Amino acid sequence: MPYFDAASAAPLHPVARQALLAALDEGWADPARLYREGRRARLLLDAAREAAAEAVGCRPDELVFTPSGTRAVHSGVSGALAGRRRVGRRLVVSAVEHSSVLHAGEAHAAAGGTVTEVPVGRTGAVDPAAFAAELGEGAALACLQSANHEVGTEQPVAEVAEACRAAGVPLLVDAAQSLGWGPVPEGWSLLAASAHKWGGPAGVGLLAVRKGVRFAPQGPSDERESGRAPGFENLPAIVAAAASLRAVRAEAAEGARLRELVDRIRARVPELVPDVEVVGDPVRRLPHLVTFSCLYVDGETLLSELDREGFSVSSGSSCTSSTLTPSHVLRAMGVLSEGNVRVSLPAGTDSADVDRFLAVLPGVVASVRERLGAAPAASEPEPAEELVVDALGKRCPIPVIELAKVIGSVRVGGTVTVLSDDAAARLDIPAWCEMRGQRYVGETATPQGAPAYVVRRTT
Repeated sequence: MPYFDAASAAPLHPVARQALLAALDEGWADPARLYREGRRARLLLDAAREAAAEAVGCRPDELVFTPSGTRAVHSGVSGALAGRRRVGRRLVVSAVEHSSVLHAGEAHAAAGGTVTEVPVGRTGAVDPAAFAAELGEGAALACLQSANHEVGTEQPVAEVAEACRAAGVPLLVDAAQSLGWGPVPEGWSLLAASAHKWGGPAGVGLLAVRKGVRFAPQGPSDERESGRAPGFENLPAIVAAAASLRAVRAEAAEGARLRELVDRIRARVPELVPDVEVVGDPVRRLPHLVTFSCLYVDGETLLSELDREGFSVSSGSSCTSSTLTPSHVLRAMGVLSEGNVRVSLPAGTDSADVDRFLAVLPGVVASVRERLGAAPAASEPEPAEELVVDALGKRCPIPVIELAKVIGSVRVGGTVTVLSDDAAARLDIPAWCEMRGQRYVGETATPQGAPAYVVRRTT
């Protein structure tokens, strides 16, 4: 069964498995003890730290291991903000950061700080000049991911790092998605990553803090990991994480092969499936990840049907989320969210599996659309000046389907007003207009307060 969700968790790398099993026998003792077993464990921990530091591009004494990538982010954000509290209390982040960064920002705001979100363009990348403009008075820390976890777009880390250096603001880079594929550009002050993203075991993160960065670890202190990650180290997992990071970095040819497979998906999906938007930067992107959204499709049903066909994929659609809201990444980009599919290929993916996915996808999408009654109705002989579609209480993609059915029933220049209380409609209706060449007039409200979205027919 093809597993196409490596961006969530990559399968355990063979080198990680071998290192983990070996370290279970050799690295079970307390590395802080001076007896023979402790010294042996300490040697393993030091070797793992040196290997990870080499891959990150920092000194071994600048890197600590944490219980997860999320913990690394939270510790990095809170420690850096606390260390620079006399400078200011403003945290600057991009609008498409991982939820771990955004949650850290929420905690900072709840404690009296402020958070500034820098918007992104339609490809998901920040404008370095716009980011630099937010690094003024009171900025204590900036956060920018190296590459986006949902759409694969690489961020201009080098340019933003230079702007941060000029402004005297430390930059924390969340490198969870990219570290296994190559080094992060120089200039960062703090870096966080997570082993299960590159084929290491779950439960191991790393946090690097450059010498000279003001940093005050928060919470109860501990003598382990420089006081930045309290608790007994999971040494076997740490050893496996470092070994697998070194191994995947040595497999550069695999990244190039996966990029070709993703290029095939990016090119073929719009040809095979009508009304599809492939999102993210087509060039500056991770080699193994592609995201596309399908009009008139229920994302939850689409993923279930693909799973039935043997493909494990992910989604940023609100239809697959317990929050019933679209992905904050897709929302910030202003792209279609309904019927969203994220394909992220693990190392070793067979080309034949990609071909079979491309063969299966059109039929799956067509069947879901047919089930939802998504076929647009023919135009009426005498088009109306305006129509109102009542889609209140209906979830995505029904409001957009109803809009598509009636748009031909108004004359060119006429309007369709869609009433919808689904949060996804605020994103998907403008995206539909852009894809179908219609004009999105804007959002209003009915006298009863229900959200109303006005679309003018132009073609």
